[in-house]
Amino acid sequence: MWPPVKIGFDLVHRAAGILKNPDALAGPVVADRLQSLIHDAGGEAADGRKLKAGIEHFVKVTESYRPGLFHCYDVADLPRTNNALEQLFGSTRHHERRCTGRKVASPSVVLRGSVRVVAGLGTRARTYRGEELAPGRIERWRTVRIQLERRRQTRVLRQRFRRNPVAYLQELEDVLVKPALPT
Repeated sequence: MWPPVKIGFDLVHRAAGILKNPDALAGPVVADRLQSLIHDAGGEAADGRKLKAGIEHFVKVTESYRPGLFHCYDVADLPRTNNALEQLFGSTRHHERRCTGRKVASPSVVLRGSVRVVAGLGTRARTYRGEELAPGRIERWRTVRIQLERRRQTRVLRQRFRRNPVAYLQELEDVLVKPALPT
C-alpha cells in the first residue's frame, strides 16, 4: 500500500510547491503549471492505480477552486488563503468592536462596509497625508456616496412599520385600494 500513498503525497506536495510560487510568477503562468500537473494526475488516475479515487477527488476539488485561486498572484498584498483573508477581516472586526465598545459588529459596517473596511485595511499598511485623502476623481467619489445613501435609505424604510405601524398599514391599504383605472 505504500507506493500509492507515496504517489499521492508527492502529487499534493508538487501542487503546494506550484501554488507557493517562489518565483513570483503571474497568475496565468501559475494556473498553467497547475493545470499541467492536474492533467498529469488525471493520466495517472486513468492508469488504474490503487489511488485512482483519491487522485480523481484531488483533481475534482482543485478544479472547483480554480476560478478564484489565482487572483492573489496578480494583486499585491492579497492573502493567498481563505484563512489569511478571514484573519484579516476578523482582526478588522475585532478592532471595530474595541473602538466602539460593542460586543458585536457595528451596524454601520453593514451600511458603509465597502468604504470602512477598505479604509481600515489601507491605513494599517501606512499613514496618509491630507493631500492623499482628497478624492482624485470626483465623479467616482459621488457615485460611491450615492450608493451609500441608497443603502442607508433602504435601511431607514425597513424601520417604518416599527416606528408607526398604523400609518404604515394605512399607506399600504391606500395603495391597494386605489383603483387601477381612472373612473
